[in-house]
Amino acid sequence: MALLVRLLALALALALGPAATLAGPAKSPYQLVLQHSRLRGRQHGPNVCAVQKVIGTNRKYFTNCKQWYQRKICGKSTVISYECCPGYEKVPGEKGCPAALPLANLYETLGVVGSTTTQLYTDRTEKLRPEMEGPGSFTIFAPSNEAWASLPAEVLDSLVSNVNIELLNALRYHMVDRRVLTDELKHGMALTSMYQNSNIQIHHYPNGIVTVNCARLLKADHHATNGVVHLIDKVISTVTNNIQQIIEIEDTFETLRAAVAASGLNTLLESDGQFTLLAPTNEAFEKIPTETLNRILGDPEALRDLLNNHILKSAMCAEAIVAGLSMETLEGTTLEVGCSGDMLTINGKAIISNKDVLATNGVIHFIDELLIPDSAKTLSELAAGSDVSTAIDLFGQAGLGTHLSGNERLTLLAPLNSVFEEGAPPIDASTKSLLLNHIVKDQLASKYLYHGQTLDTLGGKKLRVFVYRNSLCIENSCIAAHDKRGRYGTLFTMDRMLTPPVGTVMDVLKGDNRFSMLVAAIQSAGLTETLNREGAYTVFAPTNEAFQALPPGELNKLLGNAKELADILKYHVGEEILVSGGIGTLVRLKSLQGDKLEVSSKNNAVSVNKEPVAESDIMATNGVVYAITSVLQPPANRPQERGDELADSALEIFKQASAFSRVRRVPGPGRA
Repeated sequence: MALLVRLLALALALALGPAATLAGPAKSPYQLVLQHSRLRGRQHGPNVCAVQKVIGTNRKYFTNCKQWYQRKICGKSTVISYECCPGYEKVPGEKGCPAALPLANLYETLGVVGSTTTQLYTDRTEKLRPEMEGPGSFTIFAPSNEAWASLPAEVLDSLVSNVNIELLNALRYHMVDRRVLTDELKHGMALTSMYQNSNIQIHHYPNGIVTVNCARLLKADHHATNGVVHLIDKVISTVTNNIQQIIEIEDTFETLRAAVAASGLNTLLESDGQFTLLAPTNEAFEKIPTETLNRILGDPEALRDLLNNHILKSAMCAEAIVAGLSMETLEGTTLEVGCSGDMLTINGKAIISNKDVLATNGVIHFIDELLIPDSAKTLSELAAGSDVSTAIDLFGQAGLGTHLSGNERLTLLAPLNSVFEEGAPPIDASTKSLLLNHIVKDQLASKYLYHGQTLDTLGGKKLRVFVYRNSLCIENSCIAAHDKRGRYGTLFTMDRMLTPPVGTVMDVLKGDNRFSMLVAAIQSAGLTETLNREGAYTVFAPTNEAFQALPPGELNKLLGNAKELADILKYHVGEEILVSGGIGTLVRLKSLQGDKLEVSSKNNAVSVNKEPVAESDIMATNGVVYAITSVLQPPANRPQERGDELADSALEIFKQASAFSRVRRVPGPGRA
């Protein structure tokens, strides 16, 4: 049996080919970036890496594909230089870096990688140099010379004034008593240092950047006879406090401290994990209106959402951010985290005043502006400063502002500012009634709306939902942006003022003198009942001018044939409700007559069978009416029949309607 298993394994390996047996472990992000830098530098010889240097600084980065083409780090321009890849050196007279660096002990390797200051301080201690030169296997995260030089003078003085305790302990904290290469440095892991077994926090980011207690690896994997050296850009220090403990001892977090206690999030912030806290300072809380702050602090759910919106799901050190990226908060909102030069930005704003305060369970960045999520806002706060601010002003002027700032479960259908480019309507009883019908009596989410659903408004109307392939509409108005879901209300951004239906299609036509001849024709053809009953119709309604534009002989012929009249009128009625926002480029709409109408839209101009529509979206309880200035003809008319008494009656009614429309021309009501 064992022999059979071995034979099957051999057969499988042969079938898969040599790649199956030779494939190694997946490369780490750091190794992939280093590989890309090698590819970009190979034209300059073996073992040459392309390095991006930020102009005006000493900051250098191995380049990935995106940065190579953008030539920017944190928005700052870079220049490309070519250097020996880690572990190699130049040979006089030869191209590239063909020679591997000779292996030496850790102490000597420090000088090779550009950490001579670490060598100097190692010499000052009595014990460390013999250890670095002796047998064993160690890893040292060696600060660069620039890192030591950037230490505050008082910190450096305290180290060098007590070399065999303070300085020795600081250097031992940079060491691990085993060899650890970058492929072993996993995101979120902790290494045990040689100083009191204190943890060193490792983060290995998808962009190839590796940090050690938020210090960036500059040159990694320099092998020594007794270990490996990684050059880092900062002197690191021990971390003893968790995030909650740091909040409790920082004076600038007095308000945050109270908010965390009230929300119960202190348990999370002192638990194990790797979080990023964007910690609002007292100044950040002071910037928002007192009324808003008190409302949120007094609402446990809103407060928890507010604080969760300041916590990222993983630890993000500032050094890892070289371009914009999206990060999700515990609240569920996505923040755009980026950088501009040396400044970190949140949603494009440089609001971080202090960065990379390390905790045992993550990292803290101090911010001077609150990040209030939609879920903690009222409807009026959701809309403040947005592209529906004109509509919000109208609600306030109409005395409806309390609905937008209270705790009612509502959905606001707010038209875009562009809807009011020619002026907002005057505030009167009619306008107030219309605005009330833009407030739905429930907190909705557009993704759960369905075709044919009805919504009850504060104005007492029932609004219908229409779902089309590329749009979602409520009556004649379609949703123009993603929902904003607040604490109690949801904001739908709409592309126009909606007009709730008043009466059936037949009522609409009868109430508009432009359609008096059409009404007469419908009555004569026996279609009145159809357009009065419940249903879902799209009616392309020819105006009186459309009928009058027909040649007299054609009009008389039409009116003399009752069946043809009914067929033509049915051809003007679609079997479903199609508002203009649902048309897209082209929709083929089946008519009651059986043939299809071609309805198209271009640059907000609607056409049916290539004939322009004069007015769109006149809403009725059982459909929608479009005014057109021509009579549509079916693709193939039925054979004509001689008129009967009904046809004679139709002709007489038409003559009377035509005479009436010439005597008394009343313009139709204005439509949105």
